[in-house]
Amino acid sequence: MITASNIALSYGKRVIFQDVNIKFTPGNCYGLIGANGAGKSTFLKILSGQLEPDRGTISKGPKQRIAVLNQDQFAFDDHTVFNTVIMGHKKLYKVMAEREALYAKADFSDEDGIRSGELEIRFGELNGYEAEADAAVLLNGLGIPEEMRQKKMKELEGTDKVRVLLAQALFGNPDILLLDEPTNQLDMKTISWLEDFLSRFHNTVIIVSHDRHFLNQVCTHMADIDYGKIQVYVGNYDFWHQASQLHFRQKESESKKARAKADELKEFIQRFSSNASKAKQATSRKKLLEKLTVDDMPISSRKYPYIVFKPDRPCGNVILEIEGLGKEIDGVSMFKDITLTVNKGDKIAFVGPNSLAKTTLFQVLAGEIEPDSGSFRWGVTINNAYFPKENSAYFDNEEVDLIGWLRQFAPARENESFVRGFLGKMLFCGEEAMKKTSVLSGGERVRCMLSRMMLSGANALILDEPTNHLDLESITSLNNGLTAFPEVVLFTSHDHQLVSTVANRIVEITPDGIIDVMMDYDDYLAMKENNLSGESNYLEQQAA
Repeated sequence: MITASNIALSYGKRVIFQDVNIKFTPGNCYGLIGANGAGKSTFLKILSGQLEPDRGTISKGPKQRIAVLNQDQFAFDDHTVFNTVIMGHKKLYKVMAEREALYAKADFSDEDGIRSGELEIRFGELNGYEAEADAAVLLNGLGIPEEMRQKKMKELEGTDKVRVLLAQALFGNPDILLLDEPTNQLDMKTISWLEDFLSRFHNTVIIVSHDRHFLNQVCTHMADIDYGKIQVYVGNYDFWHQASQLHFRQKESESKKARAKADELKEFIQRFSSNASKAKQATSRKKLLEKLTVDDMPISSRKYPYIVFKPDRPCGNVILEIEGLGKEIDGVSMFKDITLTVNKGDKIAFVGPNSLAKTTLFQVLAGEIEPDSGSFRWGVTINNAYFPKENSAYFDNEEVDLIGWLRQFAPARENESFVRGFLGKMLFCGEEAMKKTSVLSGGERVRCMLSRMMLSGANALILDEPTNHLDLESITSLNNGLTAFPEVVLFTSHDHQLVSTVANRIVEITPDGIIDVMMDYDDYLAMKENNLSGESNYLEQQAA
């Protein structure tokens, strides 16, 4: 258990937290949610002791161990993968290091023998004899093969480093587990493994995540940061969303009724305060008005961008025809022999473990690179718009402001007022519209790129991991926008809920081609997991 009492924190005049009192109890998994900048990661740092609040205290059991998902990918570069995982349990790693150094000595003395006995006892108490097997289970589940485990961390790719650091946090059954965006850079198979792990974890877990499906799967409670406070709801993310909306509507209704009553009293007092026959009634109503509490509706930190894609024209009969498409990068095959016909109304999620293959395919279809073999043809009625995973090339001119940047994509007939209005809908209001592109955050750049797509009037959208860097509110708006879009969407995403609610067709890219099925994502996963009889024949029929 970990408890926050009277926590307050401000940066200058900006209040982050004010009088926060919250208790996180064992056996529960808490999703810590709130708008970007609300203080989610900051609160985790306060809980872990990495950051001191202005006021208040954090308390936990005297022997309880806190584990934190380390965000610094370079902090363990000189250590092996295996040792990095064990270092998640500092006491165990210290005992292990001393034990190994002692047994490596050439002149083993009597004192060393006594000390080794003490270390063996402590090593056993800390479950050291199971450490190697436990670490192996975690690394295997997170997709780190055995041959990588004695490599130095600096030899690993960034995505693999993230997985090792996650294994480090999970290692050793910590009493309190703090995870900040644990699903970042994980594929869906690994996310599913993590969901299963956390569902069986019996201690206290506090998670910050923008993955709605993940929060729904693992969380027993939601801790909502808004209005400078933290409100705990029992239930998962979907329950919180429904309950918070209901609570807001109730508060809004109560506020409207109170204001209407106050206006009624004020009108009576104004009309009859000088009327002798009504003076007593007017005085009585003044007393009622003084007792009436009219609270201003608090302003939420949550902001939802307006994401709506409006095609200039509907798609014709021919959308996209792909025949025998293949591409290699640096001698490595990304995909080969892809043959596919996109039909009207298709919203296709491209899945598979190789994210670079999906990105490469989208670059080919968007005309950014040439295929090595095969061909593809867009229909004459099709205007496609592409959202790339890497968008830095679109922001080369760091001196241009947002108005100037977006204006280059707006119709020539539209003036600056139109561009400002459009930016306002995408949460760049007032002076925000004058920001230089050089200072934009990752999430702000994504909103800019989505604005560009919205202005294109395209009837075929290609999106490569569009939820990266977005907060939950922006992801929800994007999800709604893609669901409502009446034409064709080709996309890839690690956001399970986005894929399951938008896609009506799944294309898995494999080393030998594709698997193409007309079904939603959850049905596709169930089919693969259950390995239904006749599945191969069914997939072949669908692909044909």
